[in-house]
Amino acid sequence: MNMTSATIAVAMSGGVDSSTVAAMLRAEGHEIIGLTMQLWNQRRLAGREGMPEKTTGRCCSIDDVYDARRVAEALGIPYYVVNHEERFERDVVRPFVREYLSGRTPIPCSLCNNHVKFDQLLTQARQIGAERLATGHYARVEYCADRQRWVLKRPADSAKDQTYFLFGLSQEQLSRTLVPLGGMLKPEVRAWARQHGLALAEKPDSQEICFVPGGDYKRFIDAYLAEQGEPLPDASGVLVTTAGEVVGQHSGIHNFTVGQRKGLGVATGSPLYVLQLRGDRGEVVIGPDDQLYSDTLRAREVNWISIPELDQPLEIEAKIRNKHTPAAALISLAPDASGDVICTFAEPQRAITPGQAVVFYQGEIVIGGGWIA
Repeated sequence: MNMTSATIAVAMSGGVDSSTVAAMLRAEGHEIIGLTMQLWNQRRLAGREGMPEKTTGRCCSIDDVYDARRVAEALGIPYYVVNHEERFERDVVRPFVREYLSGRTPIPCSLCNNHVKFDQLLTQARQIGAERLATGHYARVEYCADRQRWVLKRPADSAKDQTYFLFGLSQEQLSRTLVPLGGMLKPEVRAWARQHGLALAEKPDSQEICFVPGGDYKRFIDAYLAEQGEPLPDASGVLVTTAGEVVGQHSGIHNFTVGQRKGLGVATGSPLYVLQLRGDRGEVVIGPDDQLYSDTLRAREVNWISIPELDQPLEIEAKIRNKHTPAAALISLAPDASGDVICTFAEPQRAITPGQAVVFYQGEIVIGGGWIA
């Protein structure tokens, strides 16, 4: 990496990626300070409302804090755990619950990156004398002289691409962020860690959202509201066809997501899927698979990265979920002066889901992104 020696804060999650970043930068002669964010008490809802007693395989766990501290000690660098549980609950957990109850499907990892991790860690990095923050994300951050802007680019390892979750970063945040793994493949990262004796070289990647064990959103929402002493809102209603015919009842709109097939409780001769959630009316619209496809979406709260603003229609590729293959589309400003963006796909896309993010690309460059309305 081309940089002069300087104090760098490293966001250490307790995994092999961020641990390798810390070790690499230390080996290059930089002064390193390790920071781990305590975001959620993993034992907080254990056993409540059917939640598991033990939690494994999730990011930001107590074991991860222990592992990060162990790496920091081995590297001989200062290490701090910073508690942001209150901020995380306010800006990530509660919006997550609120969105689900309204019939939308949020992305907590993007909310966390946008509102907690980069925002708070960059502030704390500066407070302890580090102007820059290094993370283990698979992405690339570069300054583009032609654009006179910092740009976010896809990494060398397309299978580990995390740019979809980073669309909300500002120019100031990008200017102070280092992502040393952007040019490496995951097997190369593990090989480097192994060769340099890192204890976490073989540690599996975390697979679950830190506060939702097993991906069971309904169970988490039930347990969280019970803990808060808040009754579960009456989100019951009806299942309807696109023609408005009532074909069944449901006990809560938060039990469904767009594209869902199982658990509808409606027996027909052909498979049915959730097409739309009308939270204001408590309606779950169902129909055949071919009705899941749409060629347009509206995006709100768009953050532009490689351009200062959208001043004319732009041909891009749009990604509507993390594992979605970016599809050719045209984006333009909504005609109502709201600042929203209309994205029109060249080919209809399956299960466009309100609450999820849509991220716009041109080749390897992230143009920007927003939330599907």
